[in-house]
Order: sequence, then structure tokens, then C-alpha cells
Amino acid sequence: MPKFAANLSLLFTEYDFPKRFVHAAAAGFTGVEFLFPYDYDPYQIKQWLDDQELEQVLFNLPAGHWGSGERGLACLPSRQDEFREGVHQAMEYAEVLGNHLLHCMAGIKPEGMLFADALDCYIENIEYAANVAAQHNRIICIEPINSYDMPGYLLNYSEDAIEIISELGHPHVRLQYDMYHAQRMEGHLSQSIERLLPYIAHIQIANNPGRHEPHLGELNYGFIFHMLNQLQYDGWIGCEYIPATTTAEGLSWLRAYRNK
Repeated sequence: MPKFAANLSLLFTEYDFPKRFVHAAAAGFTGVEFLFPYDYDPYQIKQWLDDQELEQVLFNLPAGHWGSGERGLACLPSRQDEFREGVHQAMEYAEVLGNHLLHCMAGIKPEGMLFADALDCYIENIEYAANVAAQHNRIICIEPINSYDMPGYLLNYSEDAIEIISELGHPHVRLQYDMYHAQRMEGHLSQSIERLLPYIAHIQIANNPGRHEPHLGELNYGFIFHMLNQLQYDGWIGCEYIPATTTAEGLSWLRAYRNK
């Protein structure tokens, strides 16, 4: 049985953030993830988790000024001090919340900067984050994100992520594989999953088009979940999709799957 985590940045947004933990547990989720915890005291979040017997699975390192369109700091040479401060802040939160996975967003390459320079900065920052993560028994995840939804994002393809992971050779750097982004950029998901599984620490799901529920779109998630079981994937599957209507109305896929 796959372990499904509700992404509380996209699901149950009909409710204030603290109430999303309650509704996630009531819907049958046993884990949660979200983009950022930093607007809240970590001990308060830990209480929300414990009250609902939920496991914290993942969150992102600080990613800059999100409201202004920034999508990570790791490829920005002028922001390395801020990036490193964010790594340590994220580790402090993870120590309280208990999650072992942290996603390092690459960021959007500034206009006029050579791709090679941005990539060098990104790799240097990943290595720094991984060395800190090793001291805390945590894993840094890197995730390719499609260039349609996030133009200019530095990392778009799984092969590029694997090349970085292989180049670093660091045991605390792994792949975060989002099937929605991979479908938009690459396709051939079943073959890719089987090939990439040794690198994967975390999987996220949404269907295409629209980034909606798993049962709404071109991807056959029943087949994919069965394949993951056959491959003995034992990590979490983060439900990072945009509900087509309300979260509750769209959860028939989860109820049906749990009743199998």
C-alpha cells in the first residue's frame, strides 16, 4: 500500500493552515508535506502534527521572496549567504518536525547570466546543503520542474538532475520525482521510474492537463501505483495537485484506492 502525504499548500486550502492538518487526517492521510513552514513556530506545527497523529514528510528550504516570483536561491551567486542561512534554518525546523527530506529549489536563472555559471553556483550550494544535512541525518532533494509552469527554472529534466547527483556522489543528495513535471517535459513515466528509482527519495503526483487529481487526466495512476508496489518503492507519495473543485470532492480516488 503506497504511503500518501497530503500537500497542505495545495490541498484543503478551503481552511486556515492549522485546520488543514485536521482535515488531512480525517480524509485518511497519514503524512503531510507543504512548501514552507517558516511563518509558524516549529513547535506549534509539531503540536498540529501530533494532535492528528500525522508524520511530517517534506518541506522546502527557504526559497527567497516567493510573492515576488522567486523560486529558490540555489543558483543565485549574489544570494549565497542568504541561501546558507536558510539551510541552517530549515535544519532547525526539521529537527523539531521530524522530517528527513528537504527540497532545495534551484531558482530561476537571472537574465544575462550564463547557464554554466548558474549551474556551478547551484551545485556548490547543493553540496553545502548536503554537508549540513549529513550532520543532521537529513536528505537534500532536488526536483526538475517543468518550464511551462515555471519559465526560467534552472532544472527541468530528470537526466540533468541525475547527472548532478552522480557528479556530487554525495549520499545525502537524492531525487524528488514529480510525475506531473516529468510528464510535461519527458513522458515515458513507467520506463523512467524503473530506471530512476535508485536515485529517488520522494515522489509527487498530479495528473495532466491541469495538475488536478490523479484520476483526472491522461496518466493511469492505478497502473503507476501498482508498478511502484512491484518495484518495492517504500517512500512517500506526495499529493501535490490542484483540486478541480474542493479537496473533499476530489478525494474519491484515494477512498477507492484504500478500499482495494
